[in-house]
Amino acid sequence: MTKRSLYDLYMAAAAAVREHDATCTTCSPDRRCTTGRRLYGELVRLQDDYLDQQKTKRA
Repeated sequence: MTKRSLYDLYMAAAAAVREHDATCTTCSPDRRCTTGRRLYGELVRLQDDYLDQQKTKRA
């Protein structure tokens, strides 16, 4: 089993948020349900980590 890259994790989190947003009747751009908040929070964390990694590579 190969370890997934940070980019792969980031893209999977983005897909999970999109999938949840497409089916959740309570989430909106301004307000999220408990699951939506968790998924979006994970996406934000992974995005920040990925962007930090890119900055480090280019420095």
